[in-house]
Amino acid sequence: MKKALIAMSGGVDSSVTAWLMQQAGYDCAGVTMRLYRSTDLGLACHKTCCTERDSEDAGDVAFRLGMPFEVLDYTPLFRERVIETFARSYEQGLTPNPCIDCNRYLKFDALLDYAIGQGYDCIATGHYARVTRDEATGRWQLRKGKEESKDQSYVLYMLTQQQLAHLCLPLGAYSKEETRRIAETQGFINARKHDSQDICFIPDGDYGAFLERWRGKTYPEGDYLNLAGEPVGRHRGAVRYTIGQRRGLNLPMGERVYVCKKDMAANTVTVGPEEALYTKELLAGRVNWLSIPEPESPVRVTARTRYHQQERPATVYPLPGKRMRVVFDDPQRAVTPGQAVVLYDGDLVLGGGTIL
Repeated sequence: MKKALIAMSGGVDSSVTAWLMQQAGYDCAGVTMRLYRSTDLGLACHKTCCTERDSEDAGDVAFRLGMPFEVLDYTPLFRERVIETFARSYEQGLTPNPCIDCNRYLKFDALLDYAIGQGYDCIATGHYARVTRDEATGRWQLRKGKEESKDQSYVLYMLTQQQLAHLCLPLGAYSKEETRRIAETQGFINARKHDSQDICFIPDGDYGAFLERWRGKTYPEGDYLNLAGEPVGRHRGAVRYTIGQRRGLNLPMGERVYVCKKDMAANTVTVGPEEALYTKELLAGRVNWLSIPEPESPVRVTARTRYHQQERPATVYPLPGKRMRVVFDDPQRAVTPGQAVVLYDGDLVLGGGTIL
């Protein structure tokens, strides 16, 4: 009998994943990854993953399923590879996606290595996506989940062939409501538990306040500039703003303006009308070609530059050094450095990279 290690967050998705893997004939054990302690962050965390309550809920479900269960402490690695990367990126003027880094370094690197070392054949997670295999080429492929509104393939584009070969994503064939119904039928304590919101270690969504606590410093005020480079007001620290932001600017300019650019060295934030946010091209680095080999010539794709955004037609031009240029058929709004651009062919995830 094959053995599966279930990454259990305490939520309904990973709980139903455990049940489905048992139904598929796997000998299962559950594990919760402790990524941080709320007290270390100076927060009373709620509506996030990875809290003490979540560990208890995961353990309760594992007990109900007759599965061994343990909690593994990954707080030092999470601090180094996710929180520090997040803080450093914001200070460089980027808008990072820490969920992607958590998947990259924690779930599908550290946890998978642990699972293989303990004799498990695979790990299973509650992501809404699917893993298939091209029988003609033998290549593993990542595909969207059944329910478009819950599809999580965007945050999994960085996976490797070796990781896909040892990954099970049973929820990819289900809708969220179907998942909740299974949990209710099985009497799981978390059947109607709310999904996690925002970034797990910043549950209130105030990135600027978190960065000041984490770094132990105050970010200085600076000038808002218009598109002509003229000062039009004062901002509260450039790290607090992201491309496309409108709310919270507090600028009496007589028209709606949006963050169009940031200069971290000069500590300026440039604002302008919405039409200034649109661009047809982007450059991406750290490119990972997943379901297909790296192409040698331009490729037609659809691409999305934000989580749950509808992907749009584009042409990808591969470049040396794991980079690519993506040219959209139509201008795209608020393409943001630090976010991911993910490439699709229908429901097939071709790959992706970090917007530079």
